[in-house]
Amino acid sequence: MNVTGTFGASSYSIRDLQLFRDADGPAVARALADCLLVRLPKGEALEDGLRARLYIVLAGSLAVEAALGEGNVDRILPGESVGEQSVLDDAANLDAIVALEDSELLVIEPDRVWQLIDGHNGVARNLLRLLSFRVRAANARLRRRQKVGEFYRQLSFNDGLTGLYNRAWLNEVLPKLVARARQEGAPLSLVMIDLDHFKRFNDTHGHIAGDSALCAAAGVIRAGLRPTDFAVRYGGEEMMAILPATPQPQAVMVAERLCTRMREAIVFDDMRLPLPHVTGSFGVATLLPGQDERDLIEAADAALYRAKEAGRDRIAM
Repeated sequence: MNVTGTFGASSYSIRDLQLFRDADGPAVARALADCLLVRLPKGEALEDGLRARLYIVLAGSLAVEAALGEGNVDRILPGESVGEQSVLDDAANLDAIVALEDSELLVIEPDRVWQLIDGHNGVARNLLRLLSFRVRAANARLRRRQKVGEFYRQLSFNDGLTGLYNRAWLNEVLPKLVARARQEGAPLSLVMIDLDHFKRFNDTHGHIAGDSALCAAAGVIRAGLRPTDFAVRYGGEEMMAILPATPQPQAVMVAERLCTRMREAIVFDDMRLPLPHVTGSFGVATLLPGQDERDLIEAADAALYRAKEAGRDRIAM
């Protein structure tokens, strides 16, 4: 970075600088007359960027990346400025500032910036508008980042194959559902589901057909539940239906309906040819006083074992 002269000796006009528009041009020009101009070659960073200073781009352009390292890069074009916040805070400018092309900058020291703010209402108003715009832009970026974060968070809670909730979701949400059921004195039921002889189906028809069977079963479960219920892929061929505000008799009815629909569901291979029907075994449990989420899962799993021992393709409690 090389000093090329002063603003007063240059051909640049105050009218081209956003911060000084509608201000008293001649007075501002006199205040800036001895401020230095520097040349910053393409790709070079401001070597004194950590100092509290205001930089105005006269020619070329700069890239400014926030020190938080979140990947947001602002492009500063001719007439625009950077470093205002460092001057107002009297603190180091922690942003990384790099020339995108050969650039010429006007450098204004903090005391001169304050002199301009105190002496020229137009400069103060322009600075206020600029900072307000940047705050809004930063808030908009924050909202977008939060939305993206929430999107990926939700994505991490869904099984990639079936679209059902996954084990991570279950570990986070089921304890809350149990706590709510206790607080409200409401029933909470759980149906554990296992596809019968799934390994044999996989070995006979292949993994692609097995995936189709899992998706078909997931579709049956999802379609057979209320909007307030939850369908979870527990792992492998095991799935689960969580039924808030549902006592055991109603949970049994839900399981019977799912068992029947599972038996009737059509599974297709990769050539869209129908495969043998898949059946499921269902274990039903309802939360009892003193139980937690682990106890509820164990009770449903024990009921599922009884259904399989009794011949599969049926429900047990």
